[in-house]
Amino acid sequence: MTSIKIRCSLLVLTFLLVPLKHLEAQNDVSGEIELKIDAIFKNFDDPNAPGATVAVVKDQKIVFKKGYGSANLEYGIPNSPSTIFHIASVSKQFTVFAILLLEKEGKLSFDDDIRTYIPEVPDFGKTITLKHLASHTSGMRDQWTLLGLAGWRFDDVITKEHILKLVAQQKELNFDPGEEYTYCNTGFTLLAEVVARVSGKSFAEFTEERIFKPLKMSNTLFYDDHEKIVKNRAYSYYYVNNNTFKKSVLSFANVGATSLFTTVEDLALWSMNFSSHTVGDKAIIEKMNTLAVLNNGETFGGAYGQFVNTHRGLNQIQHGGADAGYRSYLGRFPDQDFAVMVFSNLAQSNPGNLALQVADIYLEDFIEKDTRTSDDTPEEDDDVDYIKLSSKELEKFNGHFWNEDQKYARKIYVKNDTLRYFRGEGNESALAPISPNEFKMLGVNVDLRVKFSESNKKRKMTVLINDDAPILSYEFTPPNYKLSDLKQFTGEYYSPELQTTYNLIIKDGKLMFTHHRASNTSISAAKHDLFLAGGYSFIFERNTNDQLTGFRVSAGRVRNLWFKKVN
Repeated sequence: MTSIKIRCSLLVLTFLLVPLKHLEAQNDVSGEIELKIDAIFKNFDDPNAPGATVAVVKDQKIVFKKGYGSANLEYGIPNSPSTIFHIASVSKQFTVFAILLLEKEGKLSFDDDIRTYIPEVPDFGKTITLKHLASHTSGMRDQWTLLGLAGWRFDDVITKEHILKLVAQQKELNFDPGEEYTYCNTGFTLLAEVVARVSGKSFAEFTEERIFKPLKMSNTLFYDDHEKIVKNRAYSYYYVNNNTFKKSVLSFANVGATSLFTTVEDLALWSMNFSSHTVGDKAIIEKMNTLAVLNNGETFGGAYGQFVNTHRGLNQIQHGGADAGYRSYLGRFPDQDFAVMVFSNLAQSNPGNLALQVADIYLEDFIEKDTRTSDDTPEEDDDVDYIKLSSKELEKFNGHFWNEDQKYARKIYVKNDTLRYFRGEGNESALAPISPNEFKMLGVNVDLRVKFSESNKKRKMTVLINDDAPILSYEFTPPNYKLSDLKQFTGEYYSPELQTTYNLIIKDGKLMFTHHRASNTSISAAKHDLFLAGGYSFIFERNTNDQLTGFRVSAGRVRNLWFKKVN
């Protein structure tokens, strides 16, 4: 009798354990699909290296989730779907959502002036609305570029207060609000502060109470305290060489533009809310997903805290993130009720590319065949027909080309029988010929073509990136400054907006900027009174007596920042 009871108990236990295993795995996929996904992440499946996590949502449920590689190399802790990652700019959609929750309650309007809530923002003579900030059309200078120019390191502790003080010192915008799109993290730091001031709670507290708890995102928080302990978090790394990695340290204590800590499991719940409206409503979601419009009525692919594009013919709403060694991506395909999210703690990873490969598996029956997206990495053996040009034929393209709109120079030259596109020291790409005067750039994750022609007896270089507007540059001759000519530029330069000083010296025959916190940087002449260093341009200004008064520096997300010559 006893043995019968034991056997019955074992049968009941076995029956109960089967569904528990399925519940724990939650991988509602065939073994074949799992093998395909494992193949996509094969380079991350090493317990002695940083890795990745992935989750897939279909029809309002998680159909796949898995972790690869290590979350912490020092202790050998593996990544899992419940590992917490810093997901950088994917945070921005939560910030917009929080603003729209307050708008729904009548506590603010998306069209309100930012100075209504944060009067410390300077009066630039133009109204900057919350909508401008949420769509990267405010014209404000980007906080990270400003901090870098001021001598900050990105492993410094950078708080909200630091950023707000920097914003309060600004004198100019990059452009008038609504006139252009330029990605700007500053806007989202300001939006998070608006939420805090209007709600009377910290942004972390507001989002915990109003978003994360209702959605049961139990492993999610905005990390506004760099000393806070978060269990089960991943740390970030970058690859050096020979299977050697180094820590990529992040000490941010600011939120809104970044600093969301979450798991792929929790972010899957967030992705479902765009259809279920458990928090918020349909009107909020539709507003977030709507393309922003510039003053001229044109759109640019940006919505609010997100971007809208197509992948192989399917509508996608997405955003990626990158801070320190953390990389993240959330792609939603609303027409298919599908979403995929990938996190990684390796700086050299490309979660967007990985995520879209996973999407291709699940959406195979919907996607257009034989199409290419901006996330596909072109290789030499893709569908392009390459031709062979001799070194002599390639050398006729040698020269320097100047882009007047963005104020940068590019050098084209031949090296080892290959045409090279040179941006600066250590930053160049090979160009493979596809016609006698057109080339495809190799080693970049976009379809980029470079075409050479003549215009009004001047050589012209046209850069085409996917379906974007062509980028035109014209051949020019860089100035040949002698050492005696360079001495006029030396001296001390001060920025009141950054409250920092740079010294310009001559060392080893080159002009070089020095700063007490930054590494020395040499600059090279591109045009008269215009020098370049990497992605930075320095335009020197003179008074009516031809005396140097200072320079303006531009660096992508910051334009025309003034440094006055003080010595």
